[in-house]
Amino acid sequence: MNRRQARVKMGWIGIWLVFMAAPVKDLLDGGRSGTATALGWLGLAAFVGCYLTLVFRYTARVLHWPRVHATLGALVALAAALSLGMDLAWLGLWVYVAVSAGAVLPMRQAVWAIPAVTALMLAIGVGAQGAGLLDLACGIGVTTFLVGIAMTGVRHLVRTTVQLRQARATVAQLAANEERLRLARDLHDLLGHSLSLITLKSELAGRMLPGHPDRAAQQVADIEQVSRQALVDVRAAVTGYRRLTLPGQLAGARTALTAAGIEAAVPLEAPEAAAPDEEREAALAWALREAVTNVVRHSGAEHCAVTLHRRQTLAGPVLELAVEDDGVGPAPGCGHGNGLTGLTERLEAVGGALEVASGHRAAGRARTGGGGFRLTARVPLDPEPARERGAAPPALGSSA
Repeated sequence: MNRRQARVKMGWIGIWLVFMAAPVKDLLDGGRSGTATALGWLGLAAFVGCYLTLVFRYTARVLHWPRVHATLGALVALAAALSLGMDLAWLGLWVYVAVSAGAVLPMRQAVWAIPAVTALMLAIGVGAQGAGLLDLACGIGVTTFLVGIAMTGVRHLVRTTVQLRQARATVAQLAANEERLRLARDLHDLLGHSLSLITLKSELAGRMLPGHPDRAAQQVADIEQVSRQALVDVRAAVTGYRRLTLPGQLAGARTALTAAGIEAAVPLEAPEAAAPDEEREAALAWALREAVTNVVRHSGAEHCAVTLHRRQTLAGPVLELAVEDDGVGPAPGCGHGNGLTGLTERLEAVGGALEVASGHRAAGRARTGGGGFRLTARVPLDPEPARERGAAPPALGSSA
C-alpha cells in the first residue's frame, strides 16, 4: 500500500535468501572456469529476480495469471539448468521453487505442483549428480516438500487478511452511508412538514396582507409558532446525535488502548439486561472515556481491564463500570483533577457515584514495585433516581 510496507515485505522475503549460501560459496571457491562462473552468477541472479518477482508481487493477489505461470516456468527452468550444470549444492534452489509455487498458486494447483517439484529435484539429484536417493529424500526432499506446503498456508493467511481488511473498509463505508441516510431521513421528517407549512402560510399571509391585515397577522403568528417548534425539534435531534453511548465508547476504548500499545480486556458490548436510560448511559459513557483517556496519557500501563456488570445493592440495582490498569498510579498526595471532579458531578446528577482507588492490579497482572489505578462508576437502574426518592446514592461497598 505504501513504500514502508514494501520495504518491510522485501525485508522479510530477503531474509530467506540466506539459504542460497551454498550456491554462492560454490561460485566463490573458484573451482570452475571463468565462463562457468560467470554463467553461474548470471543464472543465480536471474533465479533470484524471478523468485522475488513471484513472492513479492503475487502473494496477496494475482492480476495476470499468464505472467505468473511464465515466471514460475522460468524459475523451474533456471533451477533445472543450474542443478544439472553445477553440483549438489545447487539442489537447494528447488526449495525456492516450491516456496514460489505454494505462495502464488491456488490450493488445487499447489497440491500437485509442490510434489512434482520435489520429484523433479530428486530425479535430477539421482540421475545427473549421482547422489543417493535416500539421502536426498531425507534431506532436501523433505525440506522442499514441507516448506512448499507451509507456504500454501501462509498464502491463505495473507489473502484472508487482505480480504478482511477490504471487508472492514467496506463495512465502515456502508455504516457511514447508512448514517448519512438516517440523518437525511430524520431531517426530512423533522423539517419537511414544518418548512412546507411555513412556505404555505407565508404565501397566504402575502395574499391577505393588503385586504385583511388582521388575518395576515394570524398567519404570521402561526409561522412563528411552527418555526419555534421546528427549532426545538432540530435541537433535540442534534442532542441525540451528540449523545455518547456505551457500545460506541467500548469500541473506542478498545481501539485507543490497542493503538497505545496497551493490552486491553474490554467487553464487546454492554450487558443486555442492564439498560439504563439515556442520561445514565451517557454518564457512564463519559466516565469510560475519561478513564481510558487517563490510562493512555498518564498511566504508562501495560494492561487495562474494563468491566461492566449489573449489581444489586441495598438501594436497588445499579450498573457498575470499572476501569483498572497496572500503571504507575497517581502521585502520593495528588488530588483529583478537573476531569474526575466533573465526572463525579455528572454521575451524582443522575443518582450515581464515583470511586477511585490506587494500588490495584489490572486483570490479575502486576508490575514489580507497586502502582495501578481503578476507577469505578455506578448509576442506578430504577426508573427514579435514588436522590429523587429522598434516599442517598447507593454505597459503593454494598454490592451483593
